Amino acid sequence: MAKGLVIAVIGGGSSYTPELIEGLLAHPRTFPVAQIRLLDVEAGRTQQSIIASLARRMVDASALPIRIIETLNRDEALTDADFVITQFRVGRMPARLLDETIPARNGMLGQETVGIGGLFKALRTVPVVFDIIEDMKRLCPEAWLINFTNPAGIVSEAVFRYGDFSRFVGVCNVPVHVTHHLAEKASLNVNAITPIFAGLNHLSYVLHVYHGKNDVFEAVRASLGDMNMSMANIEPLVYTKAFIEHLEAIPGPYQRYYCFHEEMLEASLEAYRASNTRAAVVADIEKTLFERYKDPQLTEKPEELARRGGAHYSTAACGLMRALHNDARVHQTVIAPNEGQLEDLPDGAAIEVTARITKDGPVPVRIGRLPLAVRGLVQQMKAFEQMLADAIYERDLQKALSAWHVHPLSFSIRRGEQVFKELREAHRAYLDPYYGGTT
Repeated sequence: MAKGLVIAVIGGGSSYTPELIEGLLAHPRTFPVAQIRLLDVEAGRTQQSIIASLARRMVDASALPIRIIETLNRDEALTDADFVITQFRVGRMPARLLDETIPARNGMLGQETVGIGGLFKALRTVPVVFDIIEDMKRLCPEAWLINFTNPAGIVSEAVFRYGDFSRFVGVCNVPVHVTHHLAEKASLNVNAITPIFAGLNHLSYVLHVYHGKNDVFEAVRASLGDMNMSMANIEPLVYTKAFIEHLEAIPGPYQRYYCFHEEMLEASLEAYRASNTRAAVVADIEKTLFERYKDPQLTEKPEELARRGGAHYSTAACGLMRALHNDARVHQTVIAPNEGQLEDLPDGAAIEVTARITKDGPVPVRIGRLPLAVRGLVQQMKAFEQMLADAIYERDLQKALSAWHVHPLSFSIRRGEQVFKELREAHRAYLDPYYGGTT
């Protein structure tokens, strides 16, 4: 076996980690791992310890010579790493609960990636990612940073604009989820099709579907009928066949927040009134999961993890790392800088796009222009992302509020300012960079 790789996982105590471990064990010949270093903060020590014990049992069951290291020291985790995976949540689940409930209390959608909750998650998260990048420049400058931390689009936008670090790739499981759905509906082998995605993270569209050298987009779209694809954390509202034809593109599940804003908002408010927001649901799921993870007889990812909403995470993250390591030149949808491939957005902007993965990074496919029916929404969201990235870099909360005012889900300046103020006060402990402190 070739010299083993060192994988650092920042957010090692995440409930997703067993799925990641499963993926890291799956291809020892083409992706030989020597060490998996799990890093978390003090508040995550107990969960990380449980995860580390399960990871060691999974490794033992695989009979692979992989060492699991758990640490709270970032330097120890990063030194000479080959890949760094970020999957952390600043403020943990209590912060997500605030992101969802404070907007709902004011009649506004909070959602942790596409709503104002996502804005505050970005405010908390991006400064930490910048710190991690500075440490990587010092400790493992040749490592690839694979970011799964949400809101992945804004995190990527900020890094591409201000991070001065070219070995960064954003990844999301949603395109993999969509690909599986398309293959199932069209009765095609999922490994035999290549959908071409373009847009933004949680706002990308399928524009082509290749089966070999043939573009079978029209046949695949016809097979969908009234499209009911969803995910564990999104209401299963149906895109009609006529609507999809009008778009001239196949939307993903997160577009429901824009296409069905009234219905999604009402569902969010009902969950809030029942004390059953997604954060509360996930907290209950994770309580059950960690009890399962403690089982000394458990040596594999438990089925219950599928309820958490991270299906295909391992496929996306590990497939990307394996392709980078092997210069595989396979196609995968990632978050990468626009270099003229998508004419409707500025060069350098973070786009979610199908790319050929090489040892030097992703090479996005040429897209041209988006269909007119989706172009305006994507451009408006990109304006929000760029304004927010500027605000984070400049440590300017007033600019962050201005960014929220241009967001397509911000329907009231007055209400938006009230929710922004309440969230700012609720998250004050995690916003030190904006008040002259450090992360």
